[in-house]
Amino acid sequence: MSSSSLPSLRWGLVGTGQISSWFVADLALVRPNAKAKHIIAAIGSSSKEKGEAFVKRWIPQLSPGPKVYAGYDAVYHASDVDIVYIGTPHGFHKQHCLYAIEAGKHVLCEKAFALNAREAKEVFAAAQKKGVFVMEAMWTRFFPLVHQLHRVVHEEKAIGDVHRVFADLSLDQNIASLDADSRLKNPALGAGTLLDICIYSITWGLLMLDADIATEAERPDIKAVQTLSGPIDVASTVLLFYPSTGRHAICTSTAMCKHSGEIDVFARIEGTLGYITVEGVSASCPTAFTVYDKAGGSARRFTVPKPGFGLYWEADAVAQDIAAGRMESAVMPRVETVRVLEMLDEARRQGGAQFPIDD
Repeated sequence: MSSSSLPSLRWGLVGTGQISSWFVADLALVRPNAKAKHIIAAIGSSSKEKGEAFVKRWIPQLSPGPKVYAGYDAVYHASDVDIVYIGTPHGFHKQHCLYAIEAGKHVLCEKAFALNAREAKEVFAAAQKKGVFVMEAMWTRFFPLVHQLHRVVHEEKAIGDVHRVFADLSLDQNIASLDADSRLKNPALGAGTLLDICIYSITWGLLMLDADIATEAERPDIKAVQTLSGPIDVASTVLLFYPSTGRHAICTSTAMCKHSGEIDVFARIEGTLGYITVEGVSASCPTAFTVYDKAGGSARRFTVPKPGFGLYWEADAVAQDIAAGRMESAVMPRVETVRVLEMLDEARRQGGAQFPIDD
């Protein structure tokens, strides 16, 4: 496909934190197999100086560069922006989505999409009324390696019937040393490991136990415990149990330690005929998986080249959906975002972590 025939999307970014920096760098990456053309039109930051520094560091090669605004309102209303990428802390997601939707913009909003399922439903209702595309930016689900693993598990049945999944994401974030207004410590911003990183572990459990989410998938029973520091969790363990089959996934997170080494096995999928290990720098960014037979006598390793960070795959998918006139993604549909948030709501209810909006 020639570059002139690719769908084109003009992006405005809201927020200039770490995930936004990775996203904008990936949008600007030159890729021979790109499925869309991405134009970075606008950057909204807490100050113009911070926004200009962000552009200089992450996309200095762009000429002309994006317009930089102090604040976010100008991004929502910019005539040269088709879609707003929201990379602000969780606690701002609902309102920033609603501002963008009201301005008639499509939206790609970082995970966790909202603080709870109720907020997500409010955003999706507004998007439905306005007729715009909205998707949660769960980038991991768009990796070609993940799609390949899903086929190996659910179509090829390489390890037979899956009966158990382990998945973990661990970071050493030293929460106690952070300022009270840090997004990792302030409960009003959705702080804690559950929404920030355990959502990835839960995603792996769902991907490996659900063959299809095109229609509403089975809702597993939730059992959860959390280690708390004040109102937020610094470690969570969430068990997903499927009553219809007895399958379960043990999904964990912690902010108190980091596995050693640059590449770790972060997930294990067990089946009747063997097992699979998945590895990468974290559960959010897989780089390879290996299929083992039950006796351990043979192994097949799979990997897919990944230039940059790997956020362009979701951006390409969004551009293709919008060009086709679709209002949501088949890979990350709205019903799946709500289903996951309802699990997170229940995990917090059982584990004890609290946000001010719970009152």
